[in-house]
Amino acid sequence: MPETNFTKPTMTDQLLPASAPLCAAHDPDPRRPGLRLPPLACDTHAHVCGPETRYPYWAGRVYTPPDALPSQYRHLLATLGVERAVLVQPSVYGSDNRAMLDALAADPVHLRAVAVVEPEISNAELETLHALGVRGARCNIVDIKEGKGRLPMELLDALAAKVRPFGWHIEFLMHVDEFPDLDRLLDRFPVDVVFGHLGYMKTGLGLQAPGYQALLRLLGSGRAWVKLTGPYRLSSGALPYADVIPFAHALVDHAPDRIVWGTDWPHVMVKGAMPNDGDLCDLLADWVPDEAARRRVLVDNPAKLYGF
Repeated sequence: MPETNFTKPTMTDQLLPASAPLCAAHDPDPRRPGLRLPPLACDTHAHVCGPETRYPYWAGRVYTPPDALPSQYRHLLATLGVERAVLVQPSVYGSDNRAMLDALAADPVHLRAVAVVEPEISNAELETLHALGVRGARCNIVDIKEGKGRLPMELLDALAAKVRPFGWHIEFLMHVDEFPDLDRLLDRFPVDVVFGHLGYMKTGLGLQAPGYQALLRLLGSGRAWVKLTGPYRLSSGALPYADVIPFAHALVDHAPDRIVWGTDWPHVMVKGAMPNDGDLCDLLADWVPDEAARRRVLVDNPAKLYGF
């Protein structure tokens, strides 16, 4: 089976492969943003990683993160003024969700999660995950060695049928420009879908790129959500990533009730300068300049999507 992050790591796989280089660490000193966030603001996209001695990494990963511990993440949330958060299973653990679930258990009132699960997962296992606060399953076709850029629709259809009774969604990490027929491909998908990083498309491809227009059409159908996350993964420039602003505006203008925001902490695999999270938070003032719309993005929409 292609490695679409449905592959479960085994204890014999927990060796550090030469092809999984150590990536840069996050800035440990986030500054307080100038933008004041509303009460119950939610970070919908963050990862916890390590310590490796307790939570071994999957041998099939394409990078190795420095420790990004729950205590460090809680410090970040307090600094930014964020009260709710969603932990997303990183690719480095495959479908071994233990690190994420342990972090989730520390504050089940204010935290939710998106897990990576096996296609053959049982209803009993899904019930357990749901009770712990998991509200979605992730499909990553970017940070993998095999199956990159291909959606395993047969597996996804079967998984969606399993998670539908729980009200879960499927979250995709994919480059929407690679799927100009994205809206038709997911037209009859049985659950909502969520896309990270504004669709994860380089800004140089332009707003009229067929895959981006397909994403907008899918958003308009009321079946999709998009996360305003990771501008450094899309931009051709440095902070404040001005070329990302038109893409954020297009999404918010097109479907203001289907957009959420996230830090993408700890910013794994950043190729350029590591941004400070306070600076990233302040980008929201340009991305969503209307205060009422910003409250939707930060509070109302994530409450609906993740069941806070």
